[in-house]
Amino acid sequence: MQKTLFEISKMDCPSEENLIRMKLDGISSIKNLDFDIANRKLTVFHTGKIDEIEKLISELKLGERKIKTEDTNQTDFVENINQKKLLWSVLLINFLFFLLEMTTGIISKSMGLIADSLDMLADSFVYGLSLFAVGGSVIRKRRIAKIAGYFQIILALVGFTEVLRRFFGTEELPNFSTMILISVLALIANGICLYLLQKSKSKNEAHMKASMIFTSNDVIINLGVIIAGLLVNWLNSNKPDLIIGTIVFILVIQGATRILKLGK
Repeated sequence: MQKTLFEISKMDCPSEENLIRMKLDGISSIKNLDFDIANRKLTVFHTGKIDEIEKLISELKLGERKIKTEDTNQTDFVENINQKKLLWSVLLINFLFFLLEMTTGIISKSMGLIADSLDMLADSFVYGLSLFAVGGSVIRKRRIAKIAGYFQIILALVGFTEVLRRFFGTEELPNFSTMILISVLALIANGICLYLLQKSKSKNEAHMKASMIFTSNDVIINLGVIIAGLLVNWLNSNKPDLIIGTIVFILVIQGATRILKLGK
């Protein structure tokens, strides 16, 4: 058996891990996948050549780079029997915050919160795909991925249209206090999800957990909405909210294209 070490520069949180797992699902030569999200590393234990596996990973465009391949005698791999339960937990957390941020975003007139809610929905799709596609046929997995990906793109494009309308219109200022409060709650929720998923891999070092939390794109987005809320109040302008909303909508579309690649 051999093991190949990859660096995945854009693997910032467990949702990218699940995308890779789904992409490589069903490859008989793969014996185990070992993810180190904090250091953006993936170790693939496999038999035979790595070429097909490397090609599939590259299709996700996550900034992969093969570091080395070497022989290994390791044959025993610990399976996490609680993985499905944990995936359900993070799926529910993300979906509940999608509903919360979408509702409060509409009420407070914040495109930042609305965009962030779609980012939460994107993560929900990934975890949902991981749950429902396991054990299913390849055709079923591809069909679900396509529906989820196109749905995200449509929602993001509708969001872009609303951003443009507000940019050139005379909309009321978004409620900055609601933006900050809900984003702080979302920040805590993302931290909990990351903690649960990291804990499931038995990596209990404090610095590892901290690294995951503070390097996650989701957390950076939450902080971006908080800063935008402060700037809305300070500048008395809705432009910071529209800017952060635009950035997040772009990230949502990028995530959707990755999910669509699972449908190929």
